[in-house]
Amino acid sequence: MSKARRFRELLNSDDLVVSVGAYDGYSARLIEQAGFKTVATTGAAIANARLGLPDMGYMGLAENLDQCRAIVRAVALPVTCDADTGYGNPLNVHHTVREFEAVGAAGINIEDQVSPKRCGHMKGKEVVSRGEMVKKIDAACLARRDDDFVVIARTDALAVEGLEPTLERIRAYAGAGADVIFADAVDSEETIKRVVEAAGVPVSVNMGFGIRERPTTPLIPLPRLKALGVRRVSLPRMLPAAAIMAMRNALVVMKEVVETGEPVNRTDMLVGIDEIWELMGYSDARALEDRLLTLESLDSKYGRPSSAAE
Repeated sequence: MSKARRFRELLNSDDLVVSVGAYDGYSARLIEQAGFKTVATTGAAIANARLGLPDMGYMGLAENLDQCRAIVRAVALPVTCDADTGYGNPLNVHHTVREFEAVGAAGINIEDQVSPKRCGHMKGKEVVSRGEMVKKIDAACLARRDDDFVVIARTDALAVEGLEPTLERIRAYAGAGADVIFADAVDSEETIKRVVEAAGVPVSVNMGFGIRERPTTPLIPLPRLKALGVRRVSLPRMLPAAAIMAMRNALVVMKEVVETGEPVNRTDMLVGIDEIWELMGYSDARALEDRLLTLESLDSKYGRPSSAAE
């Protein structure tokens, strides 16, 4: 069964689909190890981590594809990828879909922002016309070779045009063939309810944890979201935010070590090297060495034939 088919089956099941945001091989494998059923790449975190720049449209298609290819290969789970605005007009979207399908993505988000886009929770967003986005969705559906490949239409119009024009967009996007509607920066349960009623197809929403300022989207319990008719919840900023906090705390400790000269072993803050090896599949690589390398090569590397059980 293809990953796209597995993702569709999850969307059509009775369970609420929770897609945690990944931005590299570590985060993707941790999501899988934790027992989640899907992965969703986070374009903002990929742009931030890969380029060291804010999510304001600096990252191009090739850079995004390169990172998404590695993430898709790292896990057995279906991965949906953030394709920003599709990188141009409907013709570009057609090409973009073909490229993401080729790397093994189960589907992609395409948003209706004007390019260069920006993070959906930033101010200063602009959106293309409803007709332009409808053509992009049409292009995406036409481009996919596998009918199971999921086209997720994201709209950022709530912050720009208000609720009623956004609902008109949602109806048009679903009518154009979008498999999932993702209304970003929804501001209330009532808005989510209206979006679900207008869509007629599965609806996805974003949730953010650890937001100290007033969140654009309020934190809503998962059972309540399911009761409102939401089919999928994405958590794009949880892992990058957690990683930044952990790295910052570790660096504070290391700075103290540098200043005092006293060694500190903080096993409460750091995983062991064996845990990293396990996460990244070191034992599988060793087993492959045993099968593919000559006895002479193994003896040269390890002093004797290797054993994956070591």
